[in-house]
Amino acid sequence: MTLLHTDGAWIAIGVSVLFIVAGLVLHRVFVNVLKKGSQEPSQYD
Repeated sequence: MTLLHTDGAWIAIGVSVLFIVAGLVLHRVFVNVLKKGSQEPSQYD
């Protein structure tokens, strides 16, 4: 497979993996924040 021997292919694969990992991390952060909820009363209430 000569397609994987080009530099552009590896850059595209690396960027794609980076975005997938960033999406998974952000998803876990958002889920944890939403599960935790807001226990502290807001100072503006």
